[in-house]
Amino acid sequence: MVKLSKKIMSKLGRTNAEFELIEEGDKILVGLSGGKDSLTMIHALKEQQRRAPFKFEFLAVTVGYGMKENYEALIAHCKEHEIEHIFHDTKIYDLAKEKIRKNSSFCSFFSRMRRGTLYGVAEKYGCNKLALGHHMDDAAESFFMNFIYNGQMRSLAPKYRADNGLIVIRPLIQMRERQLRAFVESNNIAAIGDEACPAMRFDIKMPHARASTKEMLAKMEKEFPSLFTSMNAAFKNISADSFFDKQRFSI
Repeated sequence: MVKLSKKIMSKLGRTNAEFELIEEGDKILVGLSGGKDSLTMIHALKEQQRRAPFKFEFLAVTVGYGMKENYEALIAHCKEHEIEHIFHDTKIYDLAKEKIRKNSSFCSFFSRMRRGTLYGVAEKYGCNKLALGHHMDDAAESFFMNFIYNGQMRSLAPKYRADNGLIVIRPLIQMRERQLRAFVESNNIAAIGDEACPAMRFDIKMPHARASTKEMLAKMEKEFPSLFTSMNAAFKNISADSFFDKQRFSI
């Protein structure tokens, strides 16, 4: 039996209550890559099922890219802990060889294709929500990457409705990455890392933006220890009319 910290379950419960992520009768598809984030999520949701005063179901789905990946250990892990799990293989890797242009973003392509596959699988199995394992560090990194590289004030919403009507939720969005890493390490769970990334099989220069942003935030947090707490608060306290958008001028 795995051990979940009180902080993880407390944060999960508060985030769920604040944003109404999981509700009575939900059938949730959980994107399970086998990394530390999604592994924490399936176990936290399993425990939430036991504790919550409402009933919901969830189905863990691992998307294969058609690279003959070995997910036997992940499949066995889900079976051991009685977590309903499906491995859904695709031909995304072969499609990438044909579709991705030189100097295009491999990570962006694979992310979009994987997300689209999850949407389709959710519809097939009658799921009304899709849960993704993004955390607070992801939200902060996305904010600064959009700010620095794209000139946008944009991050990761805890909940939104996709174009096909599916509701996408991020139950871990207010947790820190280090909490999720500590969970898998303390329970001796073998998490899948970057070695499963399909882009690693292409002869390309790997993207540096996220790594640089992560390094920048680590330096900022050393100087300002409450950085991520402040960012979490700021993401809920947006003064839209104080920016250079004439559509929002309050006069």
